[in-house]
Amino acid sequence: MKSQLSITFGQASDAGRKSINQDAHGVEVPGYPLLQTKGITAVLADGISSSQVSQEASSLSVNNFLADYYCTSDAWSVKNSALKVIQSMNSWLCSQTRRSQYRFDKNKGYVCTFNAIVFRSNTAHLFHVGDSRIYHLSSNGSRNHLEQLTEDHRLIVSDEKSYLSRALGIKDFCEVDYQEIPIEQGDIFLSCTDGIYEFIKHQQVIELIEQHKDDLNKAAKQILKTAYENGSDDNLTLQIMRIESLPEKSEAEFYHSLVDLPFPERVKPRQEIDGYRIIREIYISSRSYVYLALDLENSQEVILKFPSLEGRVESGYMERFLMEEWIARRIDSSHVVKAYAPSRKRHYQYIALEYIKGVNLDQWMRDNPQPDIDTVRDITEQIAKGLLAFHRQEMIHQDLRPNNVMIDYLGTVKIIDFGSTYVRGISEGSGRSEILGTAAFTAPEYFLGQGGFFRSDLFSLAVITYQMLSGSLPYGTKIAQARTKNAQKKLHYQTVLNDDREIPAWVDFALKKALAPDPHKRYAELSEFTHDLRHPSTEFLNKTKPPMLEDNPLLFWKLTSLVLFIIVIILIATR
Repeated sequence: MKSQLSITFGQASDAGRKSINQDAHGVEVPGYPLLQTKGITAVLADGISSSQVSQEASSLSVNNFLADYYCTSDAWSVKNSALKVIQSMNSWLCSQTRRSQYRFDKNKGYVCTFNAIVFRSNTAHLFHVGDSRIYHLSSNGSRNHLEQLTEDHRLIVSDEKSYLSRALGIKDFCEVDYQEIPIEQGDIFLSCTDGIYEFIKHQQVIELIEQHKDDLNKAAKQILKTAYENGSDDNLTLQIMRIESLPEKSEAEFYHSLVDLPFPERVKPRQEIDGYRIIREIYISSRSYVYLALDLENSQEVILKFPSLEGRVESGYMERFLMEEWIARRIDSSHVVKAYAPSRKRHYQYIALEYIKGVNLDQWMRDNPQPDIDTVRDITEQIAKGLLAFHRQEMIHQDLRPNNVMIDYLGTVKIIDFGSTYVRGISEGSGRSEILGTAAFTAPEYFLGQGGFFRSDLFSLAVITYQMLSGSLPYGTKIAQARTKNAQKKLHYQTVLNDDREIPAWVDFALKKALAPDPHKRYAELSEFTHDLRHPSTEFLNKTKPPMLEDNPLLFWKLTSLVLFIIVIILIATR
């Protein structure tokens, strides 16, 4: 039987002489197959003392990394997976600061240092930002010193004053130090905050680990206690990790090459791939090949999506393809398709998703050419809930259209296909300004090369709502042709009101606002749009309020008589 990666951990954390512990730490030891494909992870974060919310930043960073890292594609390298997750976390922290009362002083915002060690096969992958440290004790018997593996990101002003030069949540892009360390059985790694390493000597650390080698938790607590007794005035957090066993190196090399997994030469019904039996083709396009398959282990139907032949040679295509699986794993919403996670490894490039028994919205509209308005509202609201799940994760779908919306036989609406999704912090510099969606449902700002944002998804949703009510498009085919601001100013919204359908005028008003070519004139929130589809907005009522003569003729004539009386009095008085 082959050995597996096995690690013994010891951890300790305390507020010390401070009232609040702003440090956070965590460890994740997954089961098979993630143990082989993703490895074991130890994470530590230290909030900055100048901020009252940095304990939230450190806690969220640790928890989100441990959750999101294991949601990344198995075909991604450790480095690629972890860096994407860290950049996404960093962008989210920055956005939280911008939305808070601390937006003008980042030193009081959502900021923290960050260490992550991913042990996979025979390698330790180190990710570091800030002034927490990672140390290494080799297993060759020469344990007379600790080797510091990370560099402090600190700007020294004087002996009494220094500042963090790098940390999560300070800038929209965070430079992360990364290195790979070959590991051997018996190696020991330590990750700790400055409240530990500034107040204890290396030799003391080594001796305490040796004294409590059978109980690393006790060793961690004793090191923490010693640092505290030596005068530590900060929070104290320490992780100790000892390598107990390793897989064979040939196995490590195999998993390291997951990114180079082959494409199946041909997919056809009754073919078996990685424990799935192909049932039938769902659709073939220039972007992907999609099949219904059966998981032979539990007889569950799933969707298998393979890269298209055309896409495999396109720059950036495989990156977006593999990103789709991570997004599906990361978003938890009943209105977004979920990733399917089997308990076995894969040997080919594909992604597995839940199978939705139903029809896409395009087919539904052909089957229901004149749906009642309440049904349209319900579908729109469900799509909006799915979009909101994207937006809360700092994602823009970018390709919302009827073919990418499924309705199951219970009436639940789910958004599918994330191949064009923009993820803040990960997709920076690519994708956001590209026209990746279908032209008829794409927001006008994309055609100006400006890039999209949350209101761009709102525009696409409003087009879908308009189409369900009218069977046509609000601007016909002119959106894609309007590639200057002047051209877009000439776009004329075609009212959804007609004699064949009983549609309230205030619904048309809501659609017109959501479909404004200028994104700043649209609704700021999805919920505002869905609310106004059911209730006349104050803005609409103010614009359509009848003249006083029609609304209250008695009051009108009373006021008119009073004004005339005053004028007569003034004329008499001036004679």
